[in-house]
Amino acid sequence: MSIMDYANPSRFLALSGRLLPWLTGLTVLFLAAGLYMSFFTAPADYQQGQTVRIMFIHVPSAWIAMACYTLIAMSALGTLVWRHPLADVSAKAAAPIGAAFTFLALVTGSIWGKPMWGAWWVWDARLTSVLVLFFLYLGLVALWQSFDEPARAGRSAAILALVGFVNVPIIKFSVDWWNTLHQPASVMRLDGPAIHYTILLPLLTMAIAYTLLFLTLHMAAMRNEILRRRVRSLMQQRADAAQNIAADAGQGGVGQNVGQPTEQEA
Repeated sequence: MSIMDYANPSRFLALSGRLLPWLTGLTVLFLAAGLYMSFFTAPADYQQGQTVRIMFIHVPSAWIAMACYTLIAMSALGTLVWRHPLADVSAKAAAPIGAAFTFLALVTGSIWGKPMWGAWWVWDARLTSVLVLFFLYLGLVALWQSFDEPARAGRSAAILALVGFVNVPIIKFSVDWWNTLHQPASVMRLDGPAIHYTILLPLLTMAIAYTLLFLTLHMAAMRNEILRRRVRSLMQQRADAAQNIAADAGQGGVGQNVGQPTEQEA
């Protein structure tokens, strides 16, 4: 059985039902290990002191925020080009989760920036582009809610997702293209990470934990969306059946009166 066989919603529900308990357990394990290392074993920074620990929450949140939107853009291609039956479900389920991670990145970034920059917010290129990403997520959520028909909502949201994807590389390379308050990349570098392993290890552990958390939430949300659409389809079928019965009954009543003599004719 190939991976495309799991494009069937019923098979996805069966597979995800088996995987979710394991993903949940791994998420809890890595979160506990990552938080312990971040707040108890990682050293304080010689300049930033204890405030550097916000990094272990902020940086993985920003990574997942961008990765989630990338997943939505890929799902949008699946919706528009390949008509993948689960593509729209995946994108719709991911949007609120991505918005939550983006909001967390913005909030923790402001908390971290206050003692470092002396302000809660500055119109820095990266901060501004992440704020645009947050608005894109909110726009996608609102667009899906504005249509009663899932197929029309999915196509409209897919177009917006693809247009908005241009913002993701802007976030990534903003520190290289413009003079910003953010430092250049120190982990994902061609010549290797530029930070000490005592900070890198907890950071990567938290990144794995956040990735597992996203996968768990996304899979659960996809299951809920599939079931929600099935309930909607069943309700629509019942409503159509009730209308057909009522129409047949009305036609039958008219047919029974045709050819029957009136009281005056009798």
